Amino acid sequence: MIIRRDSALHLAFEGLDIYDYTAQKPGPSSVGVIEVPPGAGHREAYSTRSDKYYYVISGSLSLKLGGQEHDLGAGDLCYVARGTSFAYRNDTDTPTTTLLVHTPPFDLADEVFVD
Repeated sequence: MIIRRDSALHLAFEGLDIYDYTAQKPGPSSVGVIEVPPGAGHREAYSTRSDKYYYVISGSLSLKLGGQEHDLGAGDLCYVARGTSFAYRNDTDTPTTTLLVHTPPFDLADEVFVD
Protein backbone atom coordinates (compact mmCIF):
# COMPACT_ATOMS: atom_id res chain seq x y z
CA MET A 1 0.00 0.00 0.00
CA ILE A 2 1.27 3.48 -0.90
CA ILE A 3 -0.15 6.47 0.93
CA ARG A 4 0.68 9.92 -0.43
CA ARG A 5 0.93 13.02 1.76
CA ASP A 6 -1.99 14.66 -0.02
CA SER A 7 -4.24 11.73 0.94
CA ALA A 8 -3.25 11.75 4.64
CA LEU A 9 -5.96 12.99 6.99
CA HIS A 10 -4.93 16.44 8.28
CA LEU A 11 -5.88 17.25 11.87
CA ALA A 12 -5.20 20.49 13.72
CA PHE A 13 -4.80 19.70 17.42
CA GLU A 14 -3.84 22.32 20.01
CA GLY A 15 -1.40 24.09 17.68
CA LEU A 16 -0.01 20.89 16.15
CA ASP A 17 -0.49 19.85 12.53
CA ILE A 18 -1.02 16.10 12.40
CA TYR A 19 -1.08 14.08 9.19
CA ASP A 20 -2.62 10.67 9.83
CA TYR A 21 -1.45 8.39 7.03
CA THR A 22 -3.37 5.34 8.17
CA ALA A 23 -6.70 6.80 9.31
CA GLN A 24 -9.39 4.13 9.03
CA LYS A 25 -7.08 1.73 7.21
CA PRO A 26 -6.63 -1.82 8.49
CA GLY A 27 -3.34 -2.77 10.07
CA PRO A 28 -1.56 -3.44 13.35
CA SER A 29 -0.38 0.18 13.83
CA SER A 30 -1.21 3.74 12.89
CA VAL A 31 1.35 6.16 11.48
CA GLY A 32 1.33 9.93 11.48
CA VAL A 33 3.59 12.90 10.96
CA ILE A 34 3.35 15.76 13.44
CA GLU A 35 4.56 19.27 12.70
CA VAL A 36 5.27 21.13 15.95
CA PRO A 37 5.65 24.90 15.48
CA PRO A 38 7.84 26.93 17.83
CA GLY A 39 6.13 27.26 21.21
CA ALA A 40 3.58 24.50 20.53
CA GLY A 41 3.35 21.16 22.25
CA HIS A 42 1.25 18.26 23.49
CA ARG A 43 -0.15 18.53 27.00
CA GLU A 44 0.40 15.69 29.46
CA ALA A 45 -1.48 12.54 28.54
CA TYR A 46 -1.24 8.76 28.38
CA SER A 47 -2.86 6.00 26.35
CA THR A 48 -4.81 3.11 27.81
CA ARG A 49 -4.53 1.29 24.47
CA SER A 50 -1.34 1.97 22.52
CA ASP A 51 2.41 2.03 22.80
CA LYS A 52 3.83 5.08 20.99
CA TYR A 53 7.07 5.65 19.10
CA TYR A 54 8.12 9.26 18.46
CA TYR A 55 10.96 9.69 15.98
CA VAL A 56 12.28 13.23 15.53
CA ILE A 57 12.82 13.87 11.80
CA SER A 58 13.95 17.49 12.17
CA GLY A 59 14.19 20.09 14.91
CA SER A 60 14.05 19.31 18.61
CA LEU A 61 11.59 18.71 21.44
CA SER A 62 11.60 18.98 25.21
CA LEU A 63 9.85 15.79 26.27
CA LYS A 64 8.57 14.74 29.67
CA LEU A 65 8.30 10.96 29.98
CA GLY A 66 6.99 9.42 33.17
CA GLY A 67 7.96 12.55 35.09
CA GLN A 68 11.52 12.84 33.70
CA GLU A 69 12.61 15.61 31.32
CA HIS A 70 14.51 14.80 28.12
CA ASP A 71 15.76 16.79 25.13
CA LEU A 72 15.28 15.07 21.76
CA GLY A 73 16.89 16.08 18.50
CA ALA A 74 16.81 14.93 14.89
CA GLY A 75 17.43 11.19 14.71
CA ASP A 76 16.29 10.48 18.29
CA LEU A 77 13.51 8.03 19.11
CA CYS A 78 11.30 7.96 22.21
CA TYR A 79 9.27 4.89 23.14
CA VAL A 80 6.21 5.63 25.31
CA ALA A 81 4.75 2.46 26.82
CA ARG A 82 0.98 2.20 27.19
CA GLY A 83 -0.04 3.81 30.49
CA THR A 84 3.09 6.02 30.72
CA SER A 85 2.46 9.76 30.88
CA PHE A 86 4.18 12.03 28.39
CA ALA A 87 4.15 15.64 27.24
CA TYR A 88 6.30 17.56 24.80
CA ARG A 89 6.98 21.08 23.64
CA ASN A 90 9.03 22.80 20.98
CA ASP A 91 10.93 25.42 22.98
CA THR A 92 13.02 26.55 20.00
CA ASP A 93 12.41 29.13 17.29
CA THR A 94 12.37 26.55 14.47
CA PRO A 95 9.66 24.00 13.56
CA THR A 96 10.01 20.35 14.56
CA THR A 97 8.73 17.37 12.58
CA THR A 98 8.16 13.96 14.17
CA LEU A 99 6.98 10.58 12.98
CA LEU A 100 4.54 8.90 15.37
CA VAL A 101 3.61 5.22 15.38
CA HIS A 102 0.82 3.85 17.62
CA THR A 103 0.59 0.10 18.20
CA PRO A 104 -2.24 -0.91 18.17
CA PRO A 105 -3.73 1.92 16.09
CA PHE A 106 -4.62 5.27 17.62
CA ASP A 107 -8.08 5.77 19.08
CA LEU A 108 -8.82 9.15 20.69
CA ALA A 109 -11.28 7.49 23.10
CA ASP A 110 -8.31 5.68 24.71
CA GLU A 111 -6.22 8.82 25.31
CA VAL A 112 -6.33 10.30 28.81
CA PHE A 113 -5.35 13.97 29.26
CA VAL A 114 -3.89 14.64 32.70
CA ASP A 115 -4.41 18.40 32.90
